[in-house]
Amino acid sequence: MKQALTKTDYHFPGQKSVYHGKVRDVYNIKDEKLVMVATDRISAFDVVLPKGIPFKGQMLNQIAAKFLNATTDICPNWKLSTPDPMVTVGVMCEGFPIEMIVRGYLCGSAWRAYKSGVREICGVRLPEDMKENQKFPAPIITPTTKAEIGEHDADISKEEILARGLASPEEYALLEKYTLALFKRGTEIAAERGLILVDTKYEFGKHDGKIYLMDEIHTPDSSRYFYSEGYEERFEKGEPQKQLSKEFVREWLMDNGFQGKKGQQVPEMTDEIVTSISERYIELYEHITGEKFVRETAEDIAARIEKNVTEYLSR
Repeated sequence: MKQALTKTDYHFPGQKSVYHGKVRDVYNIKDEKLVMVATDRISAFDVVLPKGIPFKGQMLNQIAAKFLNATTDICPNWKLSTPDPMVTVGVMCEGFPIEMIVRGYLCGSAWRAYKSGVREICGVRLPEDMKENQKFPAPIITPTTKAEIGEHDADISKEEILARGLASPEEYALLEKYTLALFKRGTEIAAERGLILVDTKYEFGKHDGKIYLMDEIHTPDSSRYFYSEGYEERFEKGEPQKQLSKEFVREWLMDNGFQGKKGQQVPEMTDEIVTSISERYIELYEHITGEKFVRETAEDIAARIEKNVTEYLSR
């Protein structure tokens, strides 16, 4: 097994604090820049799984960087540089405490809710008589609150966001505009690669009074993709779609009796399972970017990152 980076503990020049998220570790440099390390940790059902996935962090970081570069005409984003394959350095933003989730198709948690009789998600009415994986008449935005580690994100409506002052009406209008425009661009790029961008999430923050796109974009951790070929045929037959997303990890967990609920145990992650997850992530990388994934190897990943980031910050 290749090694996986699951923990970081750096002390970069000018470092003021560090935040360890589910997957990313974010270092505050002088309250001006953020150094975001995409680790090889993997989470599902808001639980960080016990083993890391080799090359996952590199792949996520490189997909996100590619899409951030490809959407600068739509809205400004936080990225300044990628000094290491697993690291993005960007401007420090004050994040909105919500995630903008946009859905083009009825699947995943939305389908599970719909199947149980729910017809409204985050204040959005859903059409009757829809089937699993059916395309919505137009993409819908279903925001969630940003949860602390160990807690679940919670659905929230536009009305609640405004009532709680999580964003002003003007800010929220811009967040909606950016979200739909980014989703449209992601959909177009995916289509060129024979993929359907099914749903995704975006995070935004403010820097110098201006709204910036933050964090990752259009990665398999934040997005779900179907293969275009065979989509209609599978849909008509009611068959599962061939997809590239983290959903296969959730399905494996559910098949083994784990949904993140109290008292449930994460099933054993064998070397075979870990390798298969790594290969699926690499498959998505190569499909969505159209480029061969080049595995960045190092005897000591943590030391390589420390060297590359320190050199960048010292310029």
